[in-house]
Amino acid sequence: MSATEEIENESQTALPAALPAETVDPDEAADLPADRYFNRELSWLDFNSRVLALAEDVSRPLLERAKFLAIFASNLDEFFMVRVAGLKRRDETGLSVRSADGRSPREQLHMIAVRTQKIADRHARVFRDSVLPALSGENIKIIGWDDLTAAERVRMQTHFHNELFPILTPLAVDPAHPFPYISGLSLNLAVTVKDRAEGGEHFARVKVPDNVNRFVRVDRLVQPQGPDDGPRTALFLPVENLIAANLPELFPGMEIVEHHVFRVTRNADFEVDEDRDEDLLQALERELARRRFGSPVRLEVGDDMTEHMLELLLRELDVDPGDVIQVPGLLDLTCLWQIYGIDRPQLKERPFVPATHPAFGERETPKSIFSTLRDGDVLVHHPYDSFSTSVQRFIEQAAADPHVLAIKQTLYRTSGDSPIVNALIDAAAAGKQVVALVELKARFDEQANIRWARTLEQAGVHVVYGLVGLKTHCKTCLVIRREGSTLRRYCHIGTGNYNPKTARLYEDVGLFTAAPEIGSDLTDLFNTLTGYSRKQEYRNLLVAPHGIRTGIIERIEGEIAAHRSGDPGALIRLKANALVDEQVIDALYRASQAGVRVDVVVRGICALRPGVEGLSENIVVRSILGEFLEHSRILQFGAQNEYWIGSADMMHRNLDRRVEVMVQVRDRRLAADLEDIFESALDPRTRCWELQPDGTWRAQPAAGEQVRDHQRQMMTRQRHHADPTGS
Repeated sequence: MSATEEIENESQTALPAALPAETVDPDEAADLPADRYFNRELSWLDFNSRVLALAEDVSRPLLERAKFLAIFASNLDEFFMVRVAGLKRRDETGLSVRSADGRSPREQLHMIAVRTQKIADRHARVFRDSVLPALSGENIKIIGWDDLTAAERVRMQTHFHNELFPILTPLAVDPAHPFPYISGLSLNLAVTVKDRAEGGEHFARVKVPDNVNRFVRVDRLVQPQGPDDGPRTALFLPVENLIAANLPELFPGMEIVEHHVFRVTRNADFEVDEDRDEDLLQALERELARRRFGSPVRLEVGDDMTEHMLELLLRELDVDPGDVIQVPGLLDLTCLWQIYGIDRPQLKERPFVPATHPAFGERETPKSIFSTLRDGDVLVHHPYDSFSTSVQRFIEQAAADPHVLAIKQTLYRTSGDSPIVNALIDAAAAGKQVVALVELKARFDEQANIRWARTLEQAGVHVVYGLVGLKTHCKTCLVIRREGSTLRRYCHIGTGNYNPKTARLYEDVGLFTAAPEIGSDLTDLFNTLTGYSRKQEYRNLLVAPHGIRTGIIERIEGEIAAHRSGDPGALIRLKANALVDEQVIDALYRASQAGVRVDVVVRGICALRPGVEGLSENIVVRSILGEFLEHSRILQFGAQNEYWIGSADMMHRNLDRRVEVMVQVRDRRLAADLEDIFESALDPRTRCWELQPDGTWRAQPAAGEQVRDHQRQMMTRQRHHADPTGS
């Protein structure tokens, strides 16, 4: 559950001239209270606290709890690399841009530091006091050097000499050797050694290799007692522990005075001047090389680090004391992914196997996806509906079909061994016209996307990189097929990336359609993305940066008007990853003030303050986290009887600085499926967190009340759709 898409930088860079600069209409906001927004950075930390709550939940399988500890740690790394880095840059350059809740960058940084230390302590305690003992009870033990037997130490020393010693590089710090560069997110040992001959103390740094496993498996020989003893003990020794125990081998003739583990997080945000750099590919590669040299934004140290060692690191790394996080126990719990990977299925959730959507199910006479779509639209819901037998098969069939003339595809994030990309390569090899719009600036996936772009270009695919100043984030695919004397267009528009791996972990929806009007709009969109078209309005789509915010607000106003005219069906439902945009929030406030019921299901950040009398008493905000990452964006406007799905979250970056697409789901059968998703998510018995007017999140339902799991309910629903007879 990566938070990458939520925390991507929203730095105050200049926008293209065609885009609106302000976010709130002063006239519309004049009668709304000034304190109506929550701080988005603190709201994100609240989201990660909810991730941590999943690790605290003792009703979950033990290794799943360990997994959520790892997810929490990875999320927090990215938050500092991007969001905190952006705030620091604004503070250091003197930019007086305040957040929507009126705070300066420096004020926000102070609040983040205080909040982060608290949740870091909580994170460490959950691991040390709850998950670690529970793992030990299941014969999975993370141990220290002192816990090894004499024979095990000998074996571990042999492992050290054979596997680690040759690749370690101790770096001295003295007048002839400046303090070494500490790369971002690397684990390091700060070592003080004493010269036995001269008596002077010296500092050295040993980097823990990042290309070896964090834990070394220790095989403890046990005498079997019987056939039903259960699993043998799995012992894991942290590699930094093994290195620390063998430091005398790295510094022969020196006395090891002390050693401590530390870790630096660096600014991973960068900008590419697309107006200056004609070759975006080369410009991005150059900036990626600089990423590891970004300024430090966080220093993590063990809580046993001595004061003089900490002072040395602060001075040499040029880190502010307020950016120090003291961690009791192991640093960097992303390493728990290795523990999660051990073969103990009884300690994990039972794997869920997606099923083929009934519309694409196997028949005695196989039916192509194109034939299916000529009969009507299809809505898929991942991961419950299989990605491989729907989206992937759609593109693979298009690549193999001799009647298909062209495929046009957006690629934002895809997997390392992507069958989608392979299908596009096959299509180009078969002589089809293939266009792939690859978004090189998808944060933390830039390197992978550069590789795919080059591979596609070499295969003869027309690769384009989108519009200057805008990220192309929409999830669209257009297939043009000759059928008799006419050309028919087949479309897929979704909320998730064309990535078969994340499609098994992320909850998303997607619409397949052969509707001519949708195909015509997608044709215009791709012409805009690849050529010089300036088209801003579409017949059946909402397209950012020009149309989504205004389209949503117009529909919110439509619900207000319907309610005032007495329509009992006036209702607004919104499901998204984040709700931050002030214009959309203010429109929802106006709807609440008019008496319209507003239900929001948001996974991460929410700047809207619900339940405030006279402002938002008709708004309820829920957050659902679980086995899958809730990623779909769905909108319902009750009185207007409209459902929309698409790629856009309610954030400035999505509505102003990205190409996003939302499409209306018109088929009433498919709209009913979206209705079911909302009904399940909003059921009073559904396990969730509910946002309170003071900004706290309250777990629901209350203890002792009947609880249902939304995602498990969706699994049951999917199984029923796949086999309605229950056979």
